[in-house]
Amino acid sequence: MTESDTSKNEEPSARAFATTRWSQVLAAGAGDVNLSREALAELCRTYWYPLYAFARRKGHSSQDAEDLCQEFFLRLLEHDWLARADRSRGRFRTFLLTMLTRFMANEWDKASRQKRGGHLRRLPLAIDDAERRFSREPIDSGTPEQQFERQWALTVLDRVLDRLQADYAQRDQATLFEALKPSLVGSREVQPYQRLAADLGMTEGSVKVAVHRLRQRYRQQLLDEISQTVTSPEEAESELRHLFRVLARA
Repeated sequence: MTESDTSKNEEPSARAFATTRWSQVLAAGAGDVNLSREALAELCRTYWYPLYAFARRKGHSSQDAEDLCQEFFLRLLEHDWLARADRSRGRFRTFLLTMLTRFMANEWDKASRQKRGGHLRRLPLAIDDAERRFSREPIDSGTPEQQFERQWALTVLDRVLDRLQADYAQRDQATLFEALKPSLVGSREVQPYQRLAADLGMTEGSVKVAVHRLRQRYRQQLLDEISQTVTSPEEAESELRHLFRVLARA
């Protein structure tokens, strides 16, 4: 999928951004703490791995990186850090990385001493396979910040693909989805419609329609996912362009 493909989508309305997860989180600054805490917890469960990988690339051991992320998220959820979010820079990923960097520089030594004393609390993050995932990451010369951006972009794509896969499976079209999925990132030359039609027992015209519909749904769900972590339609479009730039550099 190309950036130009995505721009064909109808721009999300400003009104829709009143109820995104990140806009709910920012409402904590106005005192709506209970609503925002649930939204923030969902965002943290989704985007914890880019922060774990960032901590590992900053030189922390696997155990320390896990403990660091656990303590960071606990403090993010339980303290007044949400009030520090800058609405003029409303992207969730920017807020997360800024706050983690400050935490690592100013407060992690104290938290780690408490951990050694047995007082570190735990959050139910799906972090058990973090090091296995990290060990499969390519070794490159990018900075930890650049790799954080890459992991953020891949997380967004993975969530969208998982959602699409579930949607197709619910309609008993799991085989069709698996066959067409490469067309989301490849070209017609890489996956010719004629060969797809033969493999699926469909006409070439039907395959073209199915690919077009999948790409449309993929674009819309990608924009929907990104929209949950910004506060305006303009930021969503900008974030989507940034995602493609990050993936192009990967």
